[in-house]
Amino acid sequence: MAVTHDDVRHIAALARLPVSEERLPGLVAELNGILGHMDVLARVDTSADETIAGKGMRLARDEGPSVPLERPIATFAPAERDGFFLVPRLATHGDAGAVADEPHA
Repeated sequence: MAVTHDDVRHIAALARLPVSEERLPGLVAELNGILGHMDVLARVDTSADETIAGKGMRLARDEGPSVPLERPIATFAPAERDGFFLVPRLATHGDAGAVADEPHA
């Protein structure tokens, strides 16, 4: 699949990024180069490598002391509960500006 000038214009419009006509050929070439590299990676045979094709990588144990904060949480986070920062909801997620009361996945 190759990226076209129209594809770049469409993506730029979705991201609300201005793209000049002079910059367009370079962006098309860069994106097609990236897709070419991804195509090469997709063809790599990983069936013999158990960590990639099988179980995945083992996670390291979370060991060691926690790192203390340089300043109190209240100086940079308006709301905190159970050691987690509470942040305002995004405008695109309803009730914008309200602090999340329930954890969301």
